[in-house]
Amino acid sequence: MIERPTPATIDRPAPAAAPPPRQGPHVGPIPITAVNLLIALGVVGSLVWIAYVVAAIDEEQIPLLAAGFAVLGASFVAIAISALVEMWRAASRARGGRALALAIVGGLSGLAAIGCFTVTALSALVWTS
Repeated sequence: MIERPTPATIDRPAPAAAPPPRQGPHVGPIPITAVNLLIALGVVGSLVWIAYVVAAIDEEQIPLLAAGFAVLGASFVAIAISALVEMWRAASRARGGRALALAIVGGLSGLAAIGCFTVTALSALVWTS
């Protein structure tokens, strides 16, 4: 015989699943991993290097600036790629607001990378001429 559901079982909402516990150390929502530390070191280190070269070095300034902007551009490319991966994950989980924010961050990082690589290429052209 087929059992029919009673009104008490039909109206009862399904229990909400608890989110999985976070693993490892985090800074806000960002996990501290080797890749994240390497990207942060690349951004901060290259910015400090560029500031030092602009402020203290007179001779051979152009190739040193090109090297700093190349590392900064590579760091921004890594940020843009990681934002793309996280945007894909957020969109697949139907988290539209997070996906939009990550798309904006990734796009701005990509534009910054293009600007850094442009400065690198122009510096190389000026240095060799």
